[in-house]
Amino acid sequence: MPRGKPFSTKQKKKQLQERRERKRQENGEHFGCQSSDDDADVESEAGPDIRVDKLNHQPELSLDPAYLDLNRYRLHFYQESNDEIHKRKELSRQPYQMVEETALEMDIECIYQTGSVLDMPKRPPWDYNQKKAQVEAREERFFKEYLKRIYDDYDLSDLSYFELNLETWRQLWRVLEMSDILLIITDIRYPALHFPPALYNYVTKELKKKVILTLNKIDLVPPAVVVAWKHYFHEHYPDLEIVCFTSFPRDFKDSHDAQSKRQEDPSRVVHKRRQLGRMAAVGQKELLETCEKITQGRVDLSGWQDKVRLMLEGVETGQDTVVMDGFTEEARDNPVPPGLYKDGVLTIGCVGYPNVGKSSLLNGLVGKKVVSVSKTPGHTKHFQTIFLTPTVKLCDCPGLVFPSLVQKPLQIVAGIYPIAQVREPYTAVGFIAERLNLPSLLHLTHPEANGGGSEEAGELKWSAFLICHAWAEKRGFMTAKAARPDVYRAANNILRMTLEGVLCLYFRPPGYTAKKDYWQSSPETDALSKLQEHHYCQRKVVETSDDQLASSEDEVEDSMEGMSPCDKSKAFIFKAHKREGHKSGGIAMRNVFELLSDD
Repeated sequence: MPRGKPFSTKQKKKQLQERRERKRQENGEHFGCQSSDDDADVESEAGPDIRVDKLNHQPELSLDPAYLDLNRYRLHFYQESNDEIHKRKELSRQPYQMVEETALEMDIECIYQTGSVLDMPKRPPWDYNQKKAQVEAREERFFKEYLKRIYDDYDLSDLSYFELNLETWRQLWRVLEMSDILLIITDIRYPALHFPPALYNYVTKELKKKVILTLNKIDLVPPAVVVAWKHYFHEHYPDLEIVCFTSFPRDFKDSHDAQSKRQEDPSRVVHKRRQLGRMAAVGQKELLETCEKITQGRVDLSGWQDKVRLMLEGVETGQDTVVMDGFTEEARDNPVPPGLYKDGVLTIGCVGYPNVGKSSLLNGLVGKKVVSVSKTPGHTKHFQTIFLTPTVKLCDCPGLVFPSLVQKPLQIVAGIYPIAQVREPYTAVGFIAERLNLPSLLHLTHPEANGGGSEEAGELKWSAFLICHAWAEKRGFMTAKAARPDVYRAANNILRMTLEGVLCLYFRPPGYTAKKDYWQSSPETDALSKLQEHHYCQRKVVETSDDQLASSEDEVEDSMEGMSPCDKSKAFIFKAHKREGHKSGGIAMRNVFELLSDD
């Protein structure tokens, strides 16, 4: 009998993946579910060399024909070739040079060429007399033509990642149709990247609706940068309403420390951003005032006003909030007809790129967690409807990536592409290292320092790969079998630290460097700093009362040592009753031990 050939674990894993994919496709064809290869027509129309990489695959949980395909809204980006990945890996081993501060200034016109084919796919005209199949077929044809125009005018190496899944664009179309006001949410670190002018022009000029720009996560950058970006957008888009927002205000210890924090550069220190359980969002009052200005009394917003007032006073709200799944047969097949403030309800649509904080903003407005959040792009699969009050409705749209000319490493750093699925993360680490002094921030030792070279003398040069190597050694990231430094895991860890704000990389508007002193001394900058400090201090007061309650509970638990089971039961009841009394404003006067008496 001939000797069998060795079969590695890697080959076995690949064989299982192919078998699982083949079985899933067979089940999809048999039961009428949508297959993962339904975009083959889109790829062939866009170009023969376009390969789509479908990210965030979800396992099938049911074979029922009526079961919804979980992979319908996966992120679809074009897949890079192995040669491109190999060239970037080699480039990451070359020494890099730190860029000037002016290189951190970002202009929208350099990212989105207004008036070019880098537009947004618009929904073709339709009416209620058309059947569902006719509407979807026309949408697919328009979307293929849209992709073909882009790939005819631009090379793949120049284009950024952008969404190729038509189903996700359909979710945006539905949110735009049913919304009275559109809320474009951006991350204040990269607002020019997250604000597509094509969407703004389409909503304001064609749909004739108002747009509010939300500069989210303002606690991650200096207040002067927030004010500078606000003036930049007001100058380029005069009809745009702008609101600054954050769900977790910065940590101010005292007035002297707060003053120093306002003037420091966050990119030169490593932060520890602690997200507390109790919401104290900054900007909810400003958003309410902006909506009142737009509606001009045509919608009753008194319930929202009371909700904001109670939240500012530290009272938990949100018990009457209703969350509805927007993906229903009625929502898909019968879009809401045009018309503002239908049935006296203000509908606010929340759109934006992945990881800009849309879901966190909704939780901050409600005052508690009503929608799930995640750092993984594409976590929100379809739009969700949240009734903030009986007359105010919020719509959370999935994150959408518009076509642009931005560098792909910047998109990875900004969290647009899932970090866990990046095939070559070292170029993105090099992008960060060129703008932040990573060896100094992370206190890294050069891997070749033992050879006698001196880093101070310029004999040892850093590269993106060496930074990942040194960080893996410092954190103890080692491979399982050979026990070598796991540079891939280290690179992912650095990218996640940047995404979370531990390593604070942020961009400035054009001309900010030359007018830095002006923006830092602006009265608006000081007012924004005081607003964040006020919200943080107010939240700390509420948490202090909770800590006092927890300490009193600990005292009860300490006194329970040596008690009999019956006495422990009485103590537990007393503890629970005390907690309920604290929430209602005081301890009830009834004797709690009467609960243990006989009938």
